[in-house]
Amino acid sequence: MRHLIDPLDFTLEETTKVLDLADRIAESPEVYSHVADGKKIATLFYEPSTRTRLSFESAMLSLGGKSLGFAGAEQSSATKGETVADTARVVSCYADIIAMRHPKEGAPLRASMYATVPVINAGDGGHNHPTQTLIDLMTIRQRKGHLDHLTVGFCGDLKFGRTVHSLVNSLVRHPENEFYFISPEELKIPDYVIEETLKPNHSFYKEVTSLEETLPKLDILYMTRVQKERFFNEEDYVRLKDTYILNREKLNLAQPDMPVLHPLPRVDEIAADVDQDPRAAYFDQVQNGKYIRMALIMALLEIPDPLTGRTVL
Repeated sequence: MRHLIDPLDFTLEETTKVLDLADRIAESPEVYSHVADGKKIATLFYEPSTRTRLSFESAMLSLGGKSLGFAGAEQSSATKGETVADTARVVSCYADIIAMRHPKEGAPLRASMYATVPVINAGDGGHNHPTQTLIDLMTIRQRKGHLDHLTVGFCGDLKFGRTVHSLVNSLVRHPENEFYFISPEELKIPDYVIEETLKPNHSFYKEVTSLEETLPKLDILYMTRVQKERFFNEEDYVRLKDTYILNREKLNLAQPDMPVLHPLPRVDEIAADVDQDPRAAYFDQVQNGKYIRMALIMALLEIPDPLTGRTVL
């Protein structure tokens, strides 16, 4: 039995197989509409979510399965003091696979230690968001045709942005990728990402503050929201939330084929006038989210691909 807690839980070869399956599902979704008949996913979301929770539920429904779960800690026995370990044991009796989002780093990992079914980390605090990473990789591969020899800019909240940390961890596994980290000093990329990920892989990186000066150098721009829920001080949030705003005027500085990614939700860091630009890839990410999660459910439940007759993992 396998879990997905960290993007690196899958080897590079396994990750590629999941991406390939997601591409096949996107091309012929009707072929996969009954592969998970009789299976159930439990979505245990201790934090608010729109895209991730609905995407997991839609993914299982699109495979022929069913979903159950809760959309807030206040709707669970956590309000009575039940531990994550006990919740994992209990829910394993009701579902075939679990997707968990939790504000505390490491909670999905702990759940996986006690669950008797596969557990997927749907985001744990500011730590990891592995399914979003797979979505990002799928979208980049669709737009650029490859995942290596890319110059990638990450802009905004790089300190608390779990999607940023997860994607960097995955992209360093591909050769000759370079990284620009665009942020104010207060929200810069954590030292542990530099010391534990970038330096050991001898990856080129540069920390900068100017989005305008960096845009012409980039093959990919990954925008992020300054996350109000991660701040203890309202004044700090208000001061930093509008530091970077991408609009059509700034986008004109970028290469004509540079996709703009964003894990969503956005506030105002990407202006609405960017949405109609062909480089806007963030709603493609949303659509790809369902296909990736369909592929992941099949992979972890060891459901054979009807087109190849083989399982992914």
